[in-house]
Amino acid sequence: MRTSTPPILSPSPPAPSCADQQQQHLGNSRQYWRDIILGVNDGLVSTFLLVAGVAGGGLSSQDILLTAISGSTAGAISMAAGEYVATKTQNEVMNGELDLEKIHVEQNLEEEMKELDGLLMKIGIPLEKIHDKDTENKSKHDALYSCAKKENGDEEEGPRHDSHAHAHAHEEHTNLRQQLKGFYRNNPVALLQIMQALEFGVVEEEARSPIKAGLLSCILFVMGSLSSVLPFIFSGDTPTTGLIAAACITITALIMVGAIKTWATRGKCLVAALENLVIAGFGGGIAYGIGILFDRLIK
Repeated sequence: MRTSTPPILSPSPPAPSCADQQQQHLGNSRQYWRDIILGVNDGLVSTFLLVAGVAGGGLSSQDILLTAISGSTAGAISMAAGEYVATKTQNEVMNGELDLEKIHVEQNLEEEMKELDGLLMKIGIPLEKIHDKDTENKSKHDALYSCAKKENGDEEEGPRHDSHAHAHAHEEHTNLRQQLKGFYRNNPVALLQIMQALEFGVVEEEARSPIKAGLLSCILFVMGSLSSVLPFIFSGDTPTTGLIAAACITITALIMVGAIKTWATRGKCLVAALENLVIAGFGGGIAYGIGILFDRLIK
């Protein structure tokens, strides 16, 4: 008798793990997204507004190209210098504050512990006094409720259970707060670190490098400005054609920047793109109108 063998089934692919399904954070680049968006957006918008203004003033393609290159170079250097100085200054200000905080921890430990007592609320650990008051009010409420239930001959399991749960939670919060305060009182370095994070909002991993911030702003400004520089290289004797091409490329680039920004912020792509387009379009219209007005006044 012939027996049929069951078909050999190929093993099913393993289910994706929670780590695979969970969306990852941006990591060490997130503190530089301000420089990324500011640099490329400023290069796109400011250079286009510049060429729109001088094109409205009746300049030739060669003159507009020279203006665009000059504006791009000046803007890139200004962005690099500005971001470098601003970021370095901010870091120096914060380092000065942290140095002063170190002195406070060394010389005024009790005052810092009182300050820490309030800051612990920021990480979800309530103050003991609040809970003590809540527990007292809860106990009075339960006592009144219990008397009322006894008069009616009913059982009183509900309020008693709630009171025990509330008391247990209060005890856990109190013990946790006391343990944390004891730990930080005996560890000045750890106390300085948590004060640095909770009071000043400073985490070493989120620190910004002035050099990196300046270089990012400079390079991305130049990249953004190319949309208004390149068209006038090929526009010949028709600057209007170059301006239309620059407008189309700039609009496309702004939409792409909006899409990239919403990928990082996990926001709405359409809203971000419209924001960029409205700002650039409104500014371009004003710049072009000023150029035309200036040209007519001169002539």
